[in-house]
Amino acid sequence: QVQLSESGGGSVQAGVSLRLSCAASRGTLSNYIIGWFRQAPGKERQFIAGITQRGTGTNYEVALKDRFTISRDNAENTAYLQMNNLKVEDTAIYYCAARVETYLAATESDYGYWGQGTQVTVAE
Repeated sequence: QVQLSESGGGSVQAGVSLRLSCAASRGTLSNYIIGWFRQAPGKERQFIAGITQRGTGTNYEVALKDRFTISRDNAENTAYLQMNNLKVEDTAIYYCAARVETYLAATESDYGYWGQGTQVTVAE
């Protein structure tokens, strides 16, 4: 019941910041918990962060929480992932996902709706 579309990816140099957007082109984003995931070539899809419907609760992959921040603006029907001090190893396809339950989750299978992903490439 929600259609998601990521944007904001691109090719950047290490050390810069980037903000990804996840817009709901169909449906009301405020009805869903939103998660961000990424998948690098040859690796499993990795959870980054999740945020509750009103943005009052979040959870993070511990290794990324110091550099990545999840947020949302329900008035804009959009969620965001702020990525600071990007590293080469951050290169991946980044996905946003939506979950209809009332509590946070960090597992791919717990999210029922997915965007098509946006490529982030970080060069030395």
